[in-house]
Amino acid sequence: MKAEELKAPSAGASQGKLIALLVLGALIPLLPFLIPVSQYTLNIFMNAVTYAVAVLGMVVVLGYTGQINLAQAAFFGIGAYSVALGTVGWGLSFWMAAGSGIVAAGLAGLVLGLTTLRLGGHYLAMITISFQQIFDLILVNWVEVTHGPDGIAGIPRPSVFGFVLADDRFYLLFCVAVLYACIAFVWWLPSTRLGRAMRAVRENELAAEVVGVHTLRTKVFAFTLSAMLGGIAGALYAAGFAYISPDNSSFARSIEFLTMVLLGGVQSPFGGAMGTVLLILLPEWLRFLKQIYLAIYGLAVILIMVFLPEGIWGLVRGGWRKLVPERVPPRRSVPPLDFDAGRVADGKPIMRITGLQKHFGGLRAVDGIDLEVARGSVHALIGPNGSGKTTSLNVVNGIYSPTGGQIVFEGVDVTAMKPHQRAGLGMGRTFQNIRLFQSLSALENVMVGAQRDNNPIPGGRRGLEDRALAALDFVGMGENVHMLVKNMPYGHQRMVEIARTLAGHPSLLLLDEPGAGLNQTEKQELVALLLRLRGHGLTIFLIDHDMGVVEKVSDRITVLNFGKKIAEGAPAEVLRQPDVIAAYLGEAPVHGPA
Repeated sequence: MKAEELKAPSAGASQGKLIALLVLGALIPLLPFLIPVSQYTLNIFMNAVTYAVAVLGMVVVLGYTGQINLAQAAFFGIGAYSVALGTVGWGLSFWMAAGSGIVAAGLAGLVLGLTTLRLGGHYLAMITISFQQIFDLILVNWVEVTHGPDGIAGIPRPSVFGFVLADDRFYLLFCVAVLYACIAFVWWLPSTRLGRAMRAVRENELAAEVVGVHTLRTKVFAFTLSAMLGGIAGALYAAGFAYISPDNSSFARSIEFLTMVLLGGVQSPFGGAMGTVLLILLPEWLRFLKQIYLAIYGLAVILIMVFLPEGIWGLVRGGWRKLVPERVPPRRSVPPLDFDAGRVADGKPIMRITGLQKHFGGLRAVDGIDLEVARGSVHALIGPNGSGKTTSLNVVNGIYSPTGGQIVFEGVDVTAMKPHQRAGLGMGRTFQNIRLFQSLSALENVMVGAQRDNNPIPGGRRGLEDRALAALDFVGMGENVHMLVKNMPYGHQRMVEIARTLAGHPSLLLLDEPGAGLNQTEKQELVALLLRLRGHGLTIFLIDHDMGVVEKVSDRITVLNFGKKIAEGAPAEVLRQPDVIAAYLGEAPVHGPA
């Protein structure tokens, strides 16, 4: 199996890694008690530890969720100034002031996260930069409160169970304990529903929304968690150095945090912490080069980021895997996929579309379509290229908002609903161009599809895994559950996408060109799969150009041309209609003599 595959370590290897990490982690913060350390060295390590907590926030928002954040120093500053103002100016305890700062930073992150509703990419980067710059201006110019450029001095250290952490060694030990707790939380996060949703948003936001992930809520959570980690870091820093000024939370500091996480490994909390320590220690190691050390420092950072795209942690992890081979554990057996035995094909419409329209300026891509999809049937939507098929499917699915008309699904008007809301009602979707979460395994991809809010799966994570494994078994991918989907053949990726949809208990399956890119053998397997799905009572709304596939699986066909419905009925009847033949051939059929 390839090294890039997502593997579960054997029990012995896992225990060995855990013991090694625990021993190393316990020894590092005890070194100042075991060997003589200067005050300067203690300050350097305190700086690294507090910054590392802020960088963990970058792992959450950028590494896990793929959202650009260039305002992490502002959240750091909110936490720091809350401690400084609370303890020095208002007489609060460290814990009360720090708690207020963490909450305030989280609220600021929530507000900033809400901007992702309409913005993304470089626009989001501009918003975060603007937020950072505004925060900097407030710190410098609101002298009555922030003390302006002079900053705030005399910030007291906290006490733990009555013991004041006045000794720098004990305070550093306290900060390291907080850092370890934050690393453990960020390391655990990807295995949760929220963490899987974050990674799905990072890999393919549209696909995540369609399978039931509330993408806006997920991004807001990511910004909020990132900001709170920044607030924790700022609170620790302020008390550690007893002084805070606007320079400590400037835009340049945000760039440093970004560089640290990219250098260490953006998708790993261990990498983020490692990058922070390295970026702070590297200048100290190079100071013997005197005037040119900054140039060497900058060149070293650039070379590491160019030649180690996964960061330093990626290099360390790859070396560790070579030294300690990992084995994939045997798969446990699970019950067959449950298709809801109570569902019956009663012939009544599961979806009714009335007067559906979608205009793009003067182009009427969908122009007044009416159709009904009977429960338990396979209903095909066909037509020549540019006829409006995929646009219609995107409107039905909620990716596009209709210009006019109504969509009723399971008796509910879903015309104005978002894709994740329709998924919650039981509307599943695949895409012509496969949209999987490429850096996740097949199992994790399907678990994202299974974890929508109202999917009736008991048993927590194990229940989700069982549902995902059953869906993968159903489509014939049960032997590849731990493989990253980017390493799979195209046909296997198509099956995983269908399994991801099935895991969400859909009552209506929307398939957009499922046969695209498949060879003839794979198409035969697809036909057999679709017939099995119909046999289980699942309703399928199908788009495909392959008439062989359409004829074999469809109960009813609707034909579009130039956005209008030109024919509808049984396959044998519809495919022989003159208007349908003319639409595909571009001319009227020629009939011989009677």
